[in-house]
Amino acid sequence: MTDAQEPRTADRRQPASYLFVPGNRPDRFAKATASGAHTIIIDLEDAVGPNDKDTARAAAMAWFAQGGTGVLRINGADTPWLASDLEALAGFPEALIMVPKANAAVLSRVSRHLPRRRLIPLLESVEGYVGVHEIAAWAGVYRIAFGNLDFGLDARVPDTGASLDPVRLQIAIASRHAGLPSPIDGVTVDLDDAAVLAADIARARALGFTAKLCLHPRQVAAVNEGFAPTKAELDRARRIVAAAGLAKGSVVQLDGRMIDRPVVERAQALLDQAGTDLSFEALE
Repeated sequence: MTDAQEPRTADRRQPASYLFVPGNRPDRFAKATASGAHTIIIDLEDAVGPNDKDTARAAAMAWFAQGGTGVLRINGADTPWLASDLEALAGFPEALIMVPKANAAVLSRVSRHLPRRRLIPLLESVEGYVGVHEIAAWAGVYRIAFGNLDFGLDARVPDTGASLDPVRLQIAIASRHAGLPSPIDGVTVDLDDAAVLAADIARARALGFTAKLCLHPRQVAAVNEGFAPTKAELDRARRIVAAAGLAKGSVVQLDGRMIDRPVVERAQALLDQAGTDLSFEALE
């Protein structure tokens, strides 16, 4: 397949927090980077009005030219600004590109202009959802993000939280099947209710997501903490991996529970996510 790629092995040590910053506010780029967010997303699309598109693009390119890092959310394929966005990005091969309203046709257009670039498809349409496995297998796709607000609008589903969990699960499954890192959940629009954000994080994590899009810097710390394994989880994971290593591949009991290969692999994945060095293979 021309636009597909070979199976990939996901790197579990991935950013958990992605903070949006308007492209026409270059004064906020460094502040966003210093917020604790693992990655910033300089937004040329929704956060920037039509009259400011050129100014925002120039500011983003200046940021990258000066050594700044991050993701650039380009304008949609149905706008007159995409061509200029792609042309400007040609000189910055290290910049990650977030592709809004991603589907096969949009990814094909971006890939033709910028081959071998790292892409974050933003799945925010029914068409994109129907083709999620094709999107996940696309050459250059680094990780999938869920645009829950626009998806809910396109799907005519008023609730963009728990009602869209079946969609989230399918995105996680498609990502796993393609060997991608676990996907990035969409935004929480309630900036003042910490309980709502915590519930959104917990639900996304339970569905296989390990990251989230943030609208405001004050969401970042909760997202980083919410997607990180807890101390208790890590302690148990270490004990599981250590017990499995001592068992030399045999089934073993720990705390009255059977520890078999799937349990060990799940524990190892948790340790990998936290960046620990302990591995079952090293103990065998």
